[in-house]
Amino acid sequence: MADAKVIILTGASRGIGLAIAHFLLKQSHNLVVVARSEQPLRELEKQYGGSVAVCTGDLADFSLGQKAVDLAKQRWQKLDGIIVNHGVLDPVKRLADSTAEEWRAAYDANLFSAVALSKAALVELRKSKGCILFTSSGAATNAYPTWGAYGSSKAAMNHLAMTLANEEKDITSISVRPGVVDTEMQRDIREKHSTAMDKTDAARFKELKETGGLLKPEQPGHVMARLVLKAPKELSGKFLTWNAEELKAFQD
Repeated sequence: MADAKVIILTGASRGIGLAIAHFLLKQSHNLVVVARSEQPLRELEKQYGGSVAVCTGDLADFSLGQKAVDLAKQRWQKLDGIIVNHGVLDPVKRLADSTAEEWRAAYDANLFSAVALSKAALVELRKSKGCILFTSSGAATNAYPTWGAYGSSKAAMNHLAMTLANEEKDITSISVRPGVVDTEMQRDIREKHSTAMDKTDAARFKELKETGGLLKPEQPGHVMARLVLKAPKELSGKFLTWNAEELKAFQD
């Protein structure tokens, strides 16, 4: 495909990331897929062949971002976009019960890894006038008890997108709120973290699952996949919900 784009996608092994991967690969684009779990990435490689380059590891190791960029350059000699889609919810604790070290680990995974990957990609994305998408959360603007580390790291990610929009005029940087999606993180909320959370919050997430109120990963995932390919410059720096009016052209 002559106009195939090259995208780095983190958190590609499951959930929203896996939905994005299938969408882009079926459109004959090329992906560097990044995750801690290697086997799902190898399955993508097996299914889509030379359109997939696998980069396995924990992005809290900040050198992994540069390795992903180098892999894209080695395989396809360019980079058109990155989707920063990985993250952790832990520690799910009230501040009084958590430690600064736990918060630092959350920030390493959710924020500083995004800083490292974004910085590593800047030179190539300037050349391609490419796009950086960040998977954010409603928790960035709404504080939930026990979610302080997660929510504040996502709020900082939104600010990172704004900073990049101001500093890198040739790159479009957008934070996307994907909504409440039926993913492994949601299962952990119900099965692992429900006793630590406030009862009303835990009950709400449980009810969403039981009543079919959770989104399918493909719903926000397909919007994000289309967006990384041709994001409008006027959206740079914005924090948008996946089904916002501004993203109508990218919705099914």
